[in-house]
Amino acid sequence: MSIVTVQLGQCGNQIGFEVFDALYTDSHCPQGLCSKRENEAYQASCKERFFSEEENGVPVARAVLVDMEPKVTSQTLSKATQSGRWKYGQHSCFCQKQGSGNNWAYGYSVHGPRHEESIMNLIQKEVEKCDSLSGFFIIMSMAGGTGSGLGAFVTQNLQDQYSNSLKMNQIIWPYGTGEVIVQNYNSILTLSHLYRSSDALLVHENDALHKICAKLMNIKQISFSDINQVLAHQLGSVFQPTYSVEGSCHYRRNPLGIDWQVRPPLPGLPTLGKASLNRGLHFNMSIANLVILRGKDVHSADLGGFKDSALYTSWLEPINAFNAWKTHRAFSKYEKSAALVSNSQFLLKPLDTIVGKAWNMFASKAYIHQYTKFGMEEEDFLDSFTLLEQVVASYCNL
Repeated sequence: MSIVTVQLGQCGNQIGFEVFDALYTDSHCPQGLCSKRENEAYQASCKERFFSEEENGVPVARAVLVDMEPKVTSQTLSKATQSGRWKYGQHSCFCQKQGSGNNWAYGYSVHGPRHEESIMNLIQKEVEKCDSLSGFFIIMSMAGGTGSGLGAFVTQNLQDQYSNSLKMNQIIWPYGTGEVIVQNYNSILTLSHLYRSSDALLVHENDALHKICAKLMNIKQISFSDINQVLAHQLGSVFQPTYSVEGSCHYRRNPLGIDWQVRPPLPGLPTLGKASLNRGLHFNMSIANLVILRGKDVHSADLGGFKDSALYTSWLEPINAFNAWKTHRAFSKYEKSAALVSNSQFLLKPLDTIVGKAWNMFASKAYIHQYTKFGMEEEDFLDSFTLLEQVVASYCNL
């Protein structure tokens, strides 16, 4: 089953390139931990998901590139083609010559309706190339204008037109110190709209990625390219093929194949008791955890800690909340690697902080006119605040 990736804005297109490059590099890495047959099956599965192939044998990314300025998309297309290893489709890009000015409302209310038909037609053509569609992977920022505003608009359209296909948004959480003055407005508007239209939000914090580059990789002059490559490796280690069940020799056909929907119990039903973890320790309560293990000794790894009932909310048993995917086919150059995808309270503090900062600006009417002049109303902000405060409260009460 295939994934169609939609790269939106400067951030989405730069990260999208690094993701496809990491996927291609990994699938063509020399392997000493699995058989030739297993490796060929892995490569075929990766290609089916993320690439199609033209007559000249160069894999073509299953992707649509969207930006309101041509510079980054042009650079992205050129870098892929010049690599000689893979490329983007000849007609897979939509760009204009007027950006969104870091204004969510301009991306959502102006660029979205104006270019809806052209963008959705490009996506439809990419979907038609897939024998079987698993879903959409939408890469975007949440603090700018094109990636966030237009990204929210496109995601809503995908939900309307492809309601049975999974929509997963990869969003970049802005630096806490601030990139643009209205980033908190843009962020709460993006999150509230995606919460309604997306099936899953994969969140990466710029501050956390920066810390990895500085402290774990010892990079002195950290660039966005360094950060994007770290992010791409994390995403690749999640999305590359794994075995469908323990001991299976068949790779999982659905790369997004985990049910992340939250189903709280009906009022009055008994809940499970808690045990084991030291209550003096602070830890994030989880709804679901997925661990992906690759490489040497994966089947002997001790995952008992993830099965502890005290990690999970009282109305979920660990057997329903924890999944482990494994393959002894290594990822990229790493002998062994582990990735964790967690639906937990981890984002409570950063989310509460962004909502609080945005509310303080809104209460003083700061910069509201920049949004209302493009058709938004103050009521739209209030709806976003209300929804996100409900999300914060729900996660607090796990």
